[in-house]
Amino acid sequence: MTDDHAAKPTAGRILVDMTHCGRRTTGLERIAQELFSPLALAPLPVEAVTARDRYRMVLQQIAGLPAAGLMDRRAIILCPGFPPSLPLTVLGWRVLPYIHDLFLLTRAADLNPRAKLYMVPSFRRAVRTLPRFLVNSEHTRAELQRFCRPDAEITLYRPRVRNVFDLAPGARAEAVPVPGRLDLVALGTVEPRKNLGAAAAILTALRSTGFPEARLHVVGRAGWGPDAERLRATPGVILHGYQERAQVRALLGSADALISTSHDEGLGLPLLEAQFAGLTVIAPDATVFREVLGTSGLLIDPADAAASARRIGTWAEERSARAAQVTLAASNLDRWNRLAESDRGRVIALVAALAERAARGQPAPLRLPVETPQGH
Repeated sequence: MTDDHAAKPTAGRILVDMTHCGRRTTGLERIAQELFSPLALAPLPVEAVTARDRYRMVLQQIAGLPAAGLMDRRAIILCPGFPPSLPLTVLGWRVLPYIHDLFLLTRAADLNPRAKLYMVPSFRRAVRTLPRFLVNSEHTRAELQRFCRPDAEITLYRPRVRNVFDLAPGARAEAVPVPGRLDLVALGTVEPRKNLGAAAAILTALRSTGFPEARLHVVGRAGWGPDAERLRATPGVILHGYQERAQVRALLGSADALISTSHDEGLGLPLLEAQFAGLTVIAPDATVFREVLGTSGLLIDPADAAASARRIGTWAEERSARAAQVTLAASNLDRWNRLAESDRGRVIALVAALAERAARGQPAPLRLPVETPQGH
């Protein structure tokens, strides 16, 4: 990951808000650690700011990080997880947020009360006032442009997908479908935005039309809202709760497909991670999923359970279609990771240029000229 050609800032500090990391690891934490660790941003001298618990996390975000920036005007602050707090946005161009999605502004009905109270006001202010952002996908960039300043600079920083569950396709390409049986896996917190009720409705349609032994394995903690109880009452749905990597690996290894029926995603990292198992990924026919899956995957309309079940059933009964997905999954991972690596070089150059400006006490112009390090 290191690149000796990337320029180090002449002085100053690069602080990274990692206060949200260190507890249960979700997609947001994995991306923050993958993209903003000292190794990921090497050779830039980044300093991670951490917190042992939720109370200290809030204290650091509201007071600690703003104080550090005010006391050291040579410091820039990267925010790869939670939005910059209201006090932190006062630092202006020296704050660089990483935007995972725009749900805090676009899907208010799917948010829990804590998010509405703590995160929405700071996110709204950051999006409207800050001049520069990093984003995880083309889809997120397009969404952000609806809310940010017209002259804001938005830079892609897609995460490289790693085989975090140690998956392998094995003999999946040669596997023979078992009549009437189908195991689908859904990954993620059980909450309204994930729209898992649609996945359950598709499962019910499958069980009534040729797949009586179909099952839906839901892996993820129960969040807010009534979805977990409703899923628990649906025949064929198995709620596994939060699981460690070994258990997730076993479930994905024995599954026929991964299914996502989310209303929306900023990226959908688990969809890519599951492709290391050669799994077919079933997802909504929407912009972000087409961006992430390319020509791989099986796109459906989650609002039409019967039609989705027919499409999935046709795929499940065709052995050649299943086998083809193993090759398509591997090709898609290679495509995505090449894009991610090209992003990394541009971001290192941008952060280095911002840090150098801060070190010299020179405000950064909106369109900061940067030179991508050699090797990227």
